Amino acid sequence: MRLPERVTIYEVGPRDGLQNEKAVVPVEVKAEFLTRLAGTGLKVIEATSFVHPKWVPQLADAADLLAALDRAPGVRYPVLVPNERGLDRALESGVSDVAVFASATESFARRNLNRSMDEQFAMFEPVVSRAREAGLWVRAYLSMAFGDPWEGDVPVAQVASAGRRLLDMGVHELSLGDTIGVGTAGRVQELIGAFDSPEPLAVHFHDTYGQALANTLAALQAGVTTVDSSAGGLGGCPYAESATGNLATEDLVWMLNGLGVAHGVDLDALVLTSVWMAERLGRPSPSRVVTARSSS
Repeated sequence: MRLPERVTIYEVGPRDGLQNEKAVVPVEVKAEFLTRLAGTGLKVIEATSFVHPKWVPQLADAADLLAALDRAPGVRYPVLVPNERGLDRALESGVSDVAVFASATESFARRNLNRSMDEQFAMFEPVVSRAREAGLWVRAYLSMAFGDPWEGDVPVAQVASAGRRLLDMGVHELSLGDTIGVGTAGRVQELIGAFDSPEPLAVHFHDTYGQALANTLAALQAGVTTVDSSAGGLGGCPYAESATGNLATEDLVWMLNGLGVAHGVDLDALVLTSVWMAERLGRPSPSRVVTARSSS
């Protein structure tokens, strides 16, 4: 198999993993979660989001969390910014990496952003340009890249067109999101092949149909070297009820180990971290590897 020598794991547990939790997780627990994740060898850990507290109450403490966080040397802590006000708040907190969250479909753009497809790009343009002018690294998420609960199958050409608009805007990285977990390996490779190069692409899979690892392998074979995952398989999407948990970081690491692909993460330390977080949330981790390693 043609595989990359090394993969960057983009850990989304503290943001995407926790945003759907109904009970508010204390800021000190979130800060310790981030510290423990950094201790496993993860180098990119998405910390939080500067979305309006009304929409995602779980992340209302974003500024307090970043103020309390003891940032590990060599670790990046990106934050999600929905608009210019969110960017202002992120800059006030001294961040160096930000992400915007776009939709590949009209339906989800209206439900998630209260904007049309075209209007969302108009909203993101000043965010991206200002962030780049400030010297920040900028990522864009493109959600519903494989299927949409209201529109069904999403054409590859439509996703690629939306993705290219974000790349042309100046984002450094584009994460293709299988928000409701309906993607298949063949479709993954078809979509990646619709872009000029896999170099700026990342993938973000949910495991609704049990295809997240197969889809990840297909993406690696297509040249992608950055994979989003969530410690313990935490997460979902508050605006798409059919979205189940993210690809578990432990499951990803186990597969990469078996393939001989470098990633720099200590699996045992990661399992202990996810068990610790599961105890704080009061339920077991859905990760298969966490379950296997913590019960053996």
